[in-house]
Amino acid sequence: MNILGIETSCDETSASVLVNGRVASNIISSQDFHNIYGGVVPELSSRAHLQLVTKLIKNACEESKVNLDDLDVISATAGPGLIGALLVGLNIGKGLAYSLNKTFISVNHIEGHIYSGFLMKDKPEYPYLCLVVSGGHTLLLLVKDEMNIVKLGTTIDDAVGEAFDKVSKLLGLGYPGGPAIQDYAGRGNSNSIDFPISRLKMKYDFSFSGIKTAVLRYVQSNYEDIGIPEKDLTDIAASFQKSVVSALLQKVDKALEEFEVRSISLVGGVAANLYLRENLQNLADKYSMKVVIPDIDYCGDNGAMIANRAEMLIRNGKKSDLMANAFASLRPDVFENLS
Repeated sequence: MNILGIETSCDETSASVLVNGRVASNIISSQDFHNIYGGVVPELSSRAHLQLVTKLIKNACEESKVNLDDLDVISATAGPGLIGALLVGLNIGKGLAYSLNKTFISVNHIEGHIYSGFLMKDKPEYPYLCLVVSGGHTLLLLVKDEMNIVKLGTTIDDAVGEAFDKVSKLLGLGYPGGPAIQDYAGRGNSNSIDFPISRLKMKYDFSFSGIKTAVLRYVQSNYEDIGIPEKDLTDIAASFQKSVVSALLQKVDKALEEFEVRSISLVGGVAANLYLRENLQNLADKYSMKVVIPDIDYCGDNGAMIANRAEMLIRNGKKSDLMANAFASLRPDVFENLS
């Protein structure tokens, strides 16, 4: 089966072709120009997708040596994401499917991330605990199989990637915040400042606004009328990163104690953070648990994870309506809350 996956939910334009479950191509173009604005500008993102998406689809087909006529399925992200950006990829996908008389599958962007570990040679084993960490989402999930996911917890305020971006901006390190914080933290002392971790009634929910505010208050108290010295910047970044990762892994630790799982998967853009990867592996070692983390190209938004999820949906008899708008074809029934 040849599947084209199209991803345009935010600021990455991507097209990928899977051939019998193997990634034959995965072309990604990141919209780096957003860094001058300190964040993604939705209208500019949509325009960039329009300019790039057809070229990337052509490149993906050429690299995979699969012609458009040889595709069996065309899939595209239908949300969540920026509505204008989503409409570009979704409508391109539907238009291609209609004109070529191919099966079309719309894919939940988060489901794409959740199952992205299956793009690896060493795949997750059901049931597995999945920590989703990105700029827009922070979720702790119990993934039972291809079509059943229990949501254990989510963030009650900022997503973890958003917290990285906001603290990076506060410290003057620029956008995107994740790579900048990681770079500075790698040269700092993570034990120099004790930024607090929020305690919540729901044991698997997350909160990062308190850590973010603690960094703001620390900067205001110590550097109100002066710039922050380079050495202090590295210590603040390292201490912030440590608090965020501790907040994430405390919940994972609790879940590992409560639920019987066979593996752990870390997914989403923030899964590229090396400090988080290392400390999750250390936690997993305590439980003799296998950890599956996608390669860097599959951590961020990419077409391969969309095509991969589409293949699973087809296998489970799911179909999409070509008349559906963005968000209309999502499958909330896949998720269930922890009772």
